[in-house]
This record gives sequence, structure tokens and C-alpha cells, in this order.
Amino acid sequence: MKVDEIKPFGKKIDVLVKAVEKQEPREVVARLDNTTHRVSEALVGDETGCILLTLWDDTINQVEGGKTYQVTNGYSTTFKNSLRLNIGRYGKIGESTEEISKANKENNLSEKELSG
Repeated sequence: MKVDEIKPFGKKIDVLVKAVEKQEPREVVARLDNTTHRVSEALVGDETGCILLTLWDDTINQVEGGKTYQVTNGYSTTFKNSLRLNIGRYGKIGESTEEISKANKENNLSEKELSG
């Protein structure tokens, strides 16, 4: 799968992406059980486009800008009417030996407002 093929509420997403940049983590409190978690977003992409990847707790430190990663069994959601890629409990992210030379930042799927 390529980044530009990711649609809202997609499941079982396997995609090779280059990490372009990562935001500083911030702390959030879960409404469900009042626990504190760290969350960050990384802009990731391939030659077809970019998307924001949401990183929680331990996965934050697994991603560095400029490196290529394989996302396995990810899923997509919308947050504030914007498309996001997530790893989740059953997904994985790992550094890849395959390289993506440049991510297409011109086609940022997370910047496009979703309709409907």
C-alpha cells in the first residue's frame, strides 16, 4: 500500500514510510481511567504523499526523522476532521532496511479537510 491509498477508518494497513519530522511529546490524561500518557505526532510519507502518524508512550522513541519505517497492521482514523495513521495495540512499527529517498510533502493527507 502507498500513503495516498490510505482512506478514513482503514484497517490492516501495511505501509513503508519515511519519517519527515516529529513533534515534541505532550502529556494527556485518558478519560477512561485517568492515567497519564505521552503522545506525539510524526509526519511520515512516501513518494505519493504524507500523513500524520500518532505515536503513544513507548512508540514515541522508536521513530526518528529521516529514517524509513515499516508500519504493519496499522489503522487510520480522523481527528479534528483530519486523517491520521495509527499503530495501535495490534500494530507494529520497525526500522526498515529498504530506503525511501524523499517523502512527498506536497500531498499531505492530514492537511486535507475531510468531507461528509
